[in-house]
Amino acid sequence: MSWIIVSDSSCELRSLENPAPGLSFATVPLKIRVGEREFVDNSALDVDAMMDAMHNYNGASTTACPSPEEWAEKFMQADNVLAITISSNLSGSYNSAMVAREMVLESHPEKRIHVLDSLSTGGEMALAIWKANDLVAEGLSFGEVVRQWEIWFQGRQVLFALASFDNLVKNGRLSRLAGFMAGVMSMRAVGRGSEDGKLEMLHKTRGETRMLALLLEEMDHRGYQGLEPAVISHCQNEKAALMLKNGIEKKWPGAKVVVLPCSGLTSFYAETGGIIVGY
Repeated sequence: MSWIIVSDSSCELRSLENPAPGLSFATVPLKIRVGEREFVDNSALDVDAMMDAMHNYNGASTTACPSPEEWAEKFMQADNVLAITISSNLSGSYNSAMVAREMVLESHPEKRIHVLDSLSTGGEMALAIWKANDLVAEGLSFGEVVRQWEIWFQGRQVLFALASFDNLVKNGRLSRLAGFMAGVMSMRAVGRGSEDGKLEMLHKTRGETRMLALLLEEMDHRGYQGLEPAVISHCQNEKAALMLKNGIEKKWPGAKVVVLPCSGLTSFYAETGGIIVGY
């Protein structure tokens, strides 16, 4: 029986190292619209060019989720399908995947398809993809893989830190004066993904050093012990991501920490200088 793990492009991954026997991995791209331009979030995307376009455009940029047909095309490629999407409270990707599931099962009822709403994005999704691969490698049945995957995922969390507020201003969520003052004062915002998959602000601070310290404090406060991997995604801020990686490894010796550049979609949310931590 063949397996496939399918994710939308907000997972940061474009390939899967050491896939389980009989398993493949695929992503379906979200799109970022900047004025009349559309950027497709796939391996060919120039994220720097997309960010430049966003910064130079005076209006609000938007995103579009994959169509059901795009999901369905991937679902058709294996007998057993494990799909994961960005939070349904941030995008219509989950609903689109569920429509695709019904479409495929109507014509191919023998297939097994499970769609997981991550209620998150970025590295937390990458961790889930790696875990799903490990479970399939154990030779478990489809039902048992799904059961263990769901249980494991309940313990995952995501934190984020923003260094730019352009999108919040352009989308009307922050006044232009407040956005300007935040930039002048080197303000940073630290938050988390809530239990229902929304963005929840926790702290406002000044400077990158304090921002990274707050991320470490929040990881500690929320129960991270270094026993599971952590994934740090960054938007044009590898230096800060590596500093945070070193901080995690120092605080929790032996912790495995992976640093990845943000995809197009997570760059849209994190903005320049932003950090996302899944653990």
